[in-house]
Amino acid sequence: MARGAVSDSYQRIYSVVRRIPHGRVATYGQVAALAGLPRQPRLVGYAMHALPNGTAVPWHRVINAQGRVSPRSGDGGGSVTQRVLLEAEGVRFDAAGRVSLARQGWTPRRSGRTVTPRARGGAA
Repeated sequence: MARGAVSDSYQRIYSVVRRIPHGRVATYGQVAALAGLPRQPRLVGYAMHALPNGTAVPWHRVINAQGRVSPRSGDGGGSVTQRVLLEAEGVRFDAAGRVSLARQGWTPRRSGRTVTPRARGGAA
């Protein structure tokens, strides 16, 4: 993929992530679908990883399809930081470290109707 295409894809991803409200979460797959990049949740992960420290993009609101904070290679505390930021927004984790997507998942609305991306094979 050309550099401009990656940049455009990342900008579309960031635009979706900025819409996730305080106290809500979205999955990597959901963000990808809403950004027009279906079946590309890893690209969302790469885009979140590429954000600079101190960014205004609420990267911490993006979690995996199991409702968990995804571990990162060479984490350096990023997973703990993500959980702390989510808990500060009122997001609750169960004893197994999962967030209830049914209760705290984000369902975007457009023009008065709910938009829910279709799940494909559980990959999100």
